[in-house]
Amino acid sequence: MEGTKQNIVILGSGMVGRAIAADLSYDYNVTAVDIDKNNLAELEKTHSVKTVCANLGDVEQLNACIKDQDLVIGAVPGFMGYKTLKNVILIKKNIVDISFFPEDPFDLFDLAKDNNVTAIIDCGVAPGMSNLILGYHNARMDVKRFECYVGGLPFTRTWPFNYKAPFSPIDVLEEYTRPARLVENSRIVTKPALTDPEIIEFETVGSLEAFNTDGLRTLLKIDVPFMKEKTLRYPGHIEIMRLLRETGFFSKNPVQINNTFVTPLEFTSKILFPQWKLKENEKEFTVMRVIVNGLEGNKEKTYEYNLFDQYDKKTKTSSMARTTGYTCTAAARLLLSGKFDEKGLYPPETIADKPGVFQHIIDYLKERNIHYDLEEY
Repeated sequence: MEGTKQNIVILGSGMVGRAIAADLSYDYNVTAVDIDKNNLAELEKTHSVKTVCANLGDVEQLNACIKDQDLVIGAVPGFMGYKTLKNVILIKKNIVDISFFPEDPFDLFDLAKDNNVTAIIDCGVAPGMSNLILGYHNARMDVKRFECYVGGLPFTRTWPFNYKAPFSPIDVLEEYTRPARLVENSRIVTKPALTDPEIIEFETVGSLEAFNTDGLRTLLKIDVPFMKEKTLRYPGHIEIMRLLRETGFFSKNPVQINNTFVTPLEFTSKILFPQWKLKENEKEFTVMRVIVNGLEGNKEKTYEYNLFDQYDKKTKTSSMARTTGYTCTAAARLLLSGKFDEKGLYPPETIADKPGVFQHIIDYLKERNIHYDLEEY
């Protein structure tokens, strides 16, 4: 019955936010909030979702948007993710969040617990499913090595970048500039982004190049001797991005041009983003490989998960929106059903061993034709 439906608000209606809203709209009363009316209009065309145009950086507007909701979903760009998450917790609302922000989310654990809030963070594809997979196996074996390779790419390669941004382009640029943290011999090691290139072969798409990015995040708290996360692009992309970075195009330090001050990053963004924007209904794919190796029952064991997902022509939903958004909606349903209700802040690896959680999310994704194929050896 309509009157018994729970209320969910999605903060951010970009490509992933819209997929989240659409997936949940069949079973819940969904409100989508964004500062961009065009994003909201896209959603209104196809789904029964209430839309609100608001500035989520304004606490009063944020409060007005979420005060009557049963659950909040955070899908804002990374630069405003931490502040938005903190404000939602202070307003005492449960939240599932996919924002990739640079701050340490564990700084908000006590705040969430004190405010009787359940917050599940980093609940996308990577971070997200990669965390869930490691957390699940780490509870069942002595993990010695964790590797994650992940990327979202267009099927059509267009010179010179051979790339389109399937999520917030400003977050993509952060991948090229933020130092990457890895674990080697049980020590956290920091390396520049775009380093340690290697070619990885995939049956579905052929050769891709991988490079260091700062994707381990909360996994750095887990005691595993070797861990790395790398981003995947078509071969040749690394060199172009290194050239732009090393010549200062990603700098945040203002430079004066005539009587105007502008940061090179702002300028570069204006040039790149139109070229990186996916065309309407453009086919793209997400590819990921997660390898967990260690000792299980005193025997060496390796679990390898491979994901290949592509644009859904029927629903006109991008692969990155599907693989990120539906992981988030699976977790949202866990909270709304009461199957997970512990107070505090939890990345996926910390809930992976709770009864039924891992299989619930894997099965939920399978129902939406997103398959993590498992090979054991």
